[in-house]
Amino acid sequence: MKCRAFHMLTVAVAIVVAWSFPAFAQTDPLPSWNDTPAKQAIIEFVGHVTEDGGSDFVAASDRIAIFDNDGTLWVEQPMYVQLAFALDRVKALAPMHPEWKDKQPFKAVLDGDMKALAESGEPGLVELIMATHAGMTVSEFSSIVTDWLATARDPRFKRLYTELVYQPMLELLAYLRANGFKTFIVSGGGVEFMRPWTDKIYGVPPEQVVGSSIKTKFVMRDGIPTIFRLPAVNFIDDKDGKPVGINEYIGRRPIAAFGNSDGDLEMLQWTTLTAGVRFGVLIHHTDAEREYAYDRHSHFGRLDVALDLAATNHWTVVDMKRDWKVIFPFQKQ
Repeated sequence: MKCRAFHMLTVAVAIVVAWSFPAFAQTDPLPSWNDTPAKQAIIEFVGHVTEDGGSDFVAASDRIAIFDNDGTLWVEQPMYVQLAFALDRVKALAPMHPEWKDKQPFKAVLDGDMKALAESGEPGLVELIMATHAGMTVSEFSSIVTDWLATARDPRFKRLYTELVYQPMLELLAYLRANGFKTFIVSGGGVEFMRPWTDKIYGVPPEQVVGSSIKTKFVMRDGIPTIFRLPAVNFIDDKDGKPVGINEYIGRRPIAAFGNSDGDLEMLQWTTLTAGVRFGVLIHHTDAEREYAYDRHSHFGRLDVALDLAATNHWTVVDMKRDWKVIFPFQKQ
């Protein structure tokens, strides 16, 4: 009698498992994505490269996926978040630099004259970065960034910048990692501006962040070894600098690249225009109501040449309005 009862229990468990496993297996890995060709392309690509024994199988060690940050993983309008940080730093440091009130581009920042700031161009922005990001240790800079992000809010959404990350991309990062991918950020933004928070927000640890940098040097301060930040450019990880940074810091050619602007063009070319299964994606900002709509004429995140080349190079273009159910985590139902 006991044997029969045990047998019946075993059968019952087997039935439950049989019914439960397919339900689990069919769980949507990208719930914030609409069922459009973009989502299907992502899932098909992951299926091809992870199918053991398949003709397109890629070993886990070579499953490298790279992501731009600004405009790809979080908001970049009305200006790059790091630029907003630099502007706030100018205002905070201004009492110690009375000469700034008459010197551009600092005068433009203090006067709130964004037109004059824009006219200062890249040299002006570099000067701002050097003045606000150097002259301190790496640890001190990390603390300043962390403290700023804990309170600074976006002017439109009135939320912390770290809340303005894209929910569909968070799901994509997790989905890739669940399938054996190693995910990297490859951004034109400052590498030490990003490293203090990318692990917490994206699940990307600091050693998997590639970005622009300023020069540093080792210094003993009061018997304590430190790395000191110098007011000089070391490396610009943008446009044709991105493949260089990928090669230098990652050491493997990625098989998937995700960007949103012409600054990511060379990164996408380096990743996809080679032999083997490759996947390139452009995030196209098309939703003015939930986020922003911009491309060819934007000062930040301009998408022009790369957009024209997408079809020729077989890159998937993600239309944010059409392909995403929500933009930000706080918009989830």
